Amino acid sequence: MLKDLLDLPATPERLRALAEAGVLQPAALERALHLSTATPSRPEWRRFLSTTLMALGTLLVLSGVIYFFAYNWAAMHRFGKLGLIAVAITGTAVAAWRLGEGLAGQLSLLASAVLVGALLAVYGQAYQTGADPYELFVGWAALILPWVALSRFAPLWLFLLVLVDTGVVLFWSQVIGGDEDTAAWLAVGLGLLNGFAWATYEHFANAGVPWLQGRWVARAMAIMTVAPLLVAAEAFILVPSEAGRGAAVALLLVLGSLAADYALHRHLRGELFLLSLGVLCVMTLVTTGVGRFLILDADLEEFSLFVLPFVVIGEVALAVWWLRNEARATGTTEEA
Repeated sequence: MLKDLLDLPATPERLRALAEAGVLQPAALERALHLSTATPSRPEWRRFLSTTLMALGTLLVLSGVIYFFAYNWAAMHRFGKLGLIAVAITGTAVAAWRLGEGLAGQLSLLASAVLVGALLAVYGQAYQTGADPYELFVGWAALILPWVALSRFAPLWLFLLVLVDTGVVLFWSQVIGGDEDTAAWLAVGLGLLNGFAWATYEHFANAGVPWLQGRWVARAMAIMTVAPLLVAAEAFILVPSEAGRGAAVALLLVLGSLAADYALHRHLRGELFLLSLGVLCVMTLVTTGVGRFLILDADLEEFSLFVLPFVVIGEVALAVWWLRNEARATGTTEEA
């Protein structure tokens, strides 16, 4: 279901399009342009600064807790270490419960989730359990899953996804290992996992779930989806004879993600970030292919140093031209 036109941001491009269509009179257009580009009011600035400083303060406090235990590790008894972290987890969890679904309560719950990992790390070091690092991250993700499910806080879901990805990568490196083809299949697995999370987010955001309307989490998931696939696809372009099936599948998935980016851009009537991400992937693949042809196939290594900069310049120029056309076609701003 496409967004209703009244739900779209009133960008200058859209307002001018309405004026050209005769919907807005010149006086109304001037007033609308003033409102659409007006400086945020004092309450809006205050709310922005309050949110930013609260999030930054939470991150600084959490980093302070980690460094506190690292610096005083030898001087503290194991019960003191575990007790302090348990008290901190309890305190932040109670604060999240009392503060409710506001930003302060959500950040308190995020702090509790982070401190669970610190508790597991301290327990493993204090008692020398011999657990592998991937077990720490998998256990961490499993323990905070109930909190994440109840939080209705998109950054906490993103944090859970990062933990799962880290656990998968560590499990591959410590247990499975293997050759480059196995690494390519790991990239495919991460791409599919993150892609499923991204698609799920977009589905429920489109369904109107209020706490999923922010775009930065979806964009972070898009990057997490494309990045491992692009790395594996690069290997297929560089050495196709040695790359296995995993790299070929990764290349196909990268191309599929480009189609998904464009479809989502049109569906949302302006998602230039995803288009820019897709263009960056295309530029990376094309530049790698040209460089491989010049250096490996044609044995023109010195000549490639002259040609490749012009290839990149041409790609950038073509990408900017296309993105601007898409921005005009969807009536969105080029900064969206």
